[in-house]
Amino acid sequence: MARLTINGKPYEIDVDPDTPLLWAIREWVGLTGTKYGCGIAQCGACTVHVDGVATRSCSLPVSAAAGKQITTIEGLARNGKLHAVQQAWVDHDVPQCGYCQTGIIMAVAALLKEKPKPTDADIDEAITNICRCGTFQQVREAIHMAASA
Repeated sequence: MARLTINGKPYEIDVDPDTPLLWAIREWVGLTGTKYGCGIAQCGACTVHVDGVATRSCSLPVSAAAGKQITTIEGLARNGKLHAVQQAWVDHDVPQCGYCQTGIIMAVAALLKEKPKPTDADIDEAITNICRCGTFQQVREAIHMAASA
């Protein structure tokens, strides 16, 4: 039995300890905003926060996440108000297909928590998520907008 705290709510789920956190979030908890992309922690579609750190959930076993605070895209907004990054995404029409966007938003939110006014070099270093649509210019503009909020 794994005890997870996701978006501030406790969950007890009966999964193998080696089950990737991604599948516990999607299949056992029912939060489907976190996406499966590559399964090898390269693309970033599965990014969540674990104790505030952007983490690729497809390769993190549930056993390593137990007892930690996990935040998914569903938990980023507070009291019905979008997180500054989510609002910047809307304002800059960032997503095209949108599949990878939740992972990128989570990575950016973690970056801004660590570096509230990131440079382009900071963004290049921290945001390694892959977007096949190629909306990287809008992503960069939205990051700078969220940083100024």
